[in-house]
Amino acid sequence: MAKIKFGVGIPTGEEGLMYPIPFASARDNVMIAQKAEEMGYDSVWGNDHVTTQKYVRDEFHKAPRYYAPLITLSAIAEATQRIKVATALLVAPFRHPVMSAKEIATLDHISNGRVIIGTSIGAYLEEFRNMNGSRVEGFRRGDMLDEHLAALRLLWKGEPCSFSGRYYEFNDVESFPKPVQEPLPIYIGGNSPMGRRRVVDYGDGWLPAALPVEQVRSGIAEIRAYAEEKGRDISGLDVAPQFFVYVAKTKEEAEKKFLETQMYKHSVSLKETTLKGQQSLGINDMALVGSVEHVKERINQYVEAGVTTFAAMLFSTNTVPEMLDMMQLFAEEIIPAFDC
Repeated sequence: MAKIKFGVGIPTGEEGLMYPIPFASARDNVMIAQKAEEMGYDSVWGNDHVTTQKYVRDEFHKAPRYYAPLITLSAIAEATQRIKVATALLVAPFRHPVMSAKEIATLDHISNGRVIIGTSIGAYLEEFRNMNGSRVEGFRRGDMLDEHLAALRLLWKGEPCSFSGRYYEFNDVESFPKPVQEPLPIYIGGNSPMGRRRVVDYGDGWLPAALPVEQVRSGIAEIRAYAEEKGRDISGLDVAPQFFVYVAKTKEEAEKKFLETQMYKHSVSLKETTLKGQQSLGINDMALVGSVEHVKERINQYVEAGVTTFAAMLFSTNTVPEMLDMMQLFAEEIIPAFDC
């Protein structure tokens, strides 16, 4: 078995969602990433939000701190040596692809080629509408993502280039320097069939969220079938789902405490967005929750289904010190079992 990789989701845009308000400062994000590198994790993944969701305002009555992920990852890159700096997920419809190409390439240079970009349409349509107003009525964010991805590949590969789509247009743009990595890895987020097709069309990795084992297995089969149809070799594809994580002495204790976290509350809200259609799934279908041995067993099940990276693991705690303690426990008791 090849080495299985493990990544930590850092709270760049998670207050009021996965974590309470307040939870982590900008400098805390850098510190968490440094600790993750010291503990032996392979990557850290920053999330992307720009404005507070209505249900978060209603619950907390105070504003969360949403830090810009690429800027935060630049600070992390300077403060670390080895660990990959990644996004889970960078919301493509928030940005123009010319600026995305420039900023991501810059981060790749700052980090000496350690960037992974996970991207998607974003979990909350209201954010997109709030930042753009009525002019985007009728826009299809999936189509915007497709154009964004095509434009990124063009900008990073070509000489002065032009692009004309429904949502984005640019002429005679020379985006230089190119990224250090060739190609710079792009992971496609999302649990939908269209997301799996985008993996073949544009991606180097698949980054779904909180899927049960059999859906991961069937999703990989679907990606392989489409790749065969398109004539693309995906033998090096990284299957990198995200999971909530809670490890305790016993499975019963872990499940009880997980239900008390802000992360569990948030997972309920996601059943109307990211996890739509998965309403009947229980804790063990969407999370790595249990004793050390139980979590190892669950990881083995996913590895057998084809998972190669456990990306952006979200440690389900309500304070940063608790998060660091659980990261340490996971690093000491679980990761070595998969370090082949």
